[in-house]
Amino acid sequence: MDVRKVFGTNVRRLRLERGLSQEEFGFAAGIDRTYVSGVERGLRNPSLVLAEKFAKGLGIELHELLRPREQ
Repeated sequence: MDVRKVFGTNVRRLRLERGLSQEEFGFAAGIDRTYVSGVERGLRNPSLVLAEKFAKGLGIELHELLRPREQ
């Protein structure tokens, strides 16, 4: 699976587990909602700095966003 899809799928899953809308998450993490949407759909390729913002906003380590979920 494409790393952008893995990253985006993990962001979406974890954001929803925390009960956050894209707008709420984006505001808390300092990331525009439309960018969050693009990342979750695997359309955006975030820089390492932005990837770290995603991880911090979710309260996890960056490497957790890069790990494919076991089926």
